[in-house]
Amino acid sequence: MAERRGLGMPFAVSDSIDSTSPEAAVAAAGDPPADRGRQQVAVFDFDGTSMNGNSPVILVRYMTLRGMLRPSVVLRIGLWATAYKLRLPQSESWVRGLVFSAFEGKPADEVDRFLTEFYDRKIERRFRPAADAEMRRLSSEGVDVVVVSATFEPIILRAMESHPIKYQASTRMKIAEDGTYTREVDGECVEGEAKLTALNELCDRVYGKDGWELLHAFGDHHSDRALLRAAKHAHAVTPDRPLRRTARAEDWSNLDW
Repeated sequence: MAERRGLGMPFAVSDSIDSTSPEAAVAAAGDPPADRGRQQVAVFDFDGTSMNGNSPVILVRYMTLRGMLRPSVVLRIGLWATAYKLRLPQSESWVRGLVFSAFEGKPADEVDRFLTEFYDRKIERRFRPAADAEMRRLSSEGVDVVVVSATFEPIILRAMESHPIKYQASTRMKIAEDGTYTREVDGECVEGEAKLTALNELCDRVYGKDGWELLHAFGDHHSDRALLRAAKHAHAVTPDRPLRRTARAEDWSNLDW
């Protein structure tokens, strides 16, 4: 599994290149040479865009079948999901804390192994071939692929091992001083407009504030609008109804992956 890295940011960020220093910036891969000009970046949402489905929802089902979540917790998560579908304001951190109540007090490396195995069993087969092909095409053209997602960090780190994702920013859960997980989000969930904030902070750190440009953005949900609007080329991937309307109005491409 890829090494966990901290950058003093309110979300998880990492690259696909190993580093011996946990404190090293994601720029450990090296800043792009000056004669290359600004580095072009393509950002992909994960759930519903790069993969078919929602990894946290699939994780809850997976854990429920194994008796890892109390019925009362499952009920509260279900009520949250219903309100989310109705587009009512909801706390992303709160629901992730409910999921991680099953992992509270357990060694982080043990939990990370569990989430890695979960990815291998349930998520990798859902990774969209069209998404992987587009990532590979862009990478071959010198465009750096970044995934920005609200899902849990170990899930995205595992995906980086099988797909051409150079950097990522995702939701990280707090680890106590004794090396065990808590049920608190470390900073904020990378959701909605926070995705654009996470991308900007990540890329400014890696390439320098004026050293990159967002060439492509791919998203499936109306909460991805800010991310898509920031790109030179925006792509709505199997979008929900509100994003489909926005894509039509903004003349964004509509991809059926």
